[in-house]
Formats: sequence, C-alpha cells, structure tokens
Amino acid sequence: MRGDIETYFEDGRWKNRVEGNDQASSTHLNKEEASADGREMAIVHAVDHITRNRDGTISEHDVYPRGRDPHTGGGVTRAHRR
Repeated sequence: MRGDIETYFEDGRWKNRVEGNDQASSTHLNKEEASADGREMAIVHAVDHITRNRDGTISEHDVYPRGRDPHTGGGVTRAHRR
C-alpha cells in the first residue's frame, strides 16, 4: 500500500479509503468506528491516518512509522489534531 488512510464522511456514511483512490475500503455508521478501522489499517501498512470532519477539514493526522509498534506504547506521532 502506498497511500495514507483517510477517514471521511460522504453520502450519509463514514468511510475509509487509501488516499488517491475513488472507492472506499470500508463504510461505517459513525465516525468512531470508521476512525478505529482506519487507524488499524494505517498501523498495519505503516502509513499516516488522516481523519476529517463532516465538512472535510482535518480533525486528526496521526503518523505510524514503519518499524514501530503503537500497540506496545510507542509509534504514533500526532502530526495534527483539532
């Protein structure tokens, strides 16, 4: 996987996709579930996870560097959080 994971709202649903793709990888009823799923995808692929608000603005931008395991207490860098 090359692109970062984006969690966004579209057509009444929260979705995740690899940035640059038109099609969603997953859809969810609420932001919390979508964000948790997007976070796991980003961790597995060691890419950034960008969470957007309903209006498209960025609410969180987390960085998951390759070779660090955030499940054991390290690895996430908060690049941007609102």
